[in-house]
Amino acid sequence: MLEANDLMVFYENMLALNNISIQCHDRQIVGVFGANSAGKSTLMYTLSGIMLDIRKKEAMAGGERITLTGSLRFEDRDIMEMKPSLRARAGIILCPERRRLFKESSVVENLRIGGYLATKAQAKKTLDYVMEVFPALQDLRGRLAGFLSGGEQQMVAIGRALMAQPKVLLLDEPLLGLSPFMQATLVKATRAIQQESGISIIVSEQYARPVFPIVDYAYILENGAAVMEGTREELMDNPDVKSAYFGVS
Repeated sequence: MLEANDLMVFYENMLALNNISIQCHDRQIVGVFGANSAGKSTLMYTLSGIMLDIRKKEAMAGGERITLTGSLRFEDRDIMEMKPSLRARAGIILCPERRRLFKESSVVENLRIGGYLATKAQAKKTLDYVMEVFPALQDLRGRLAGFLSGGEQQMVAIGRALMAQPKVLLLDEPLLGLSPFMQATLVKATRAIQQESGISIIVSEQYARPVFPIVDYAYILENGAAVMEGTREELMDNPDVKSAYFGVS
């Protein structure tokens, strides 16, 4: 469904992505794992099209020059230069790192903002589903997002992304800064969303341990390059992966 080949992103003289090729098929959860500065968020911005906006803003401000090369296809369409708004309409939706909610708006208002691409019927159905998959939000519907815990904010952020009717949901470090209990809750919800809605999910994380059990396929990034890839079972059987991500020798 979503396929990138030989993606490269340059910030002036710095190489942020180095010949990355990834695929995400229908009804699949794909993991992208790596340390800080490995290129995870740059990859997510490139897949969603946000990198095009960043490149444009830098050019208008006389900032650093950003260059993108390679190919990116979605449902057999070339989308390498497609605007992020058009990618969103096509079904590629990013749930960004650190939530980025409207903190002075309520939970329901944040969710409804995410439904701007949906019909009235779709928005109502998806809102009901978000409350079903994240039951903790039911009693927080009217609370301002700025007064929620980090885990509650992440639930709203994922719910807001679902309201946009994704075909491919990009989750950029959804577990960042959360307790082990909340991480487990969100991982379970992510698997449920994929199984019940049938959407495809690409999830990036620095710490692979909580997410690994639910991915179908995964890529390991280092210094902007994909140094390893494979199915969940293949990577779990790899001693280097066990050592680096699970502390098992």
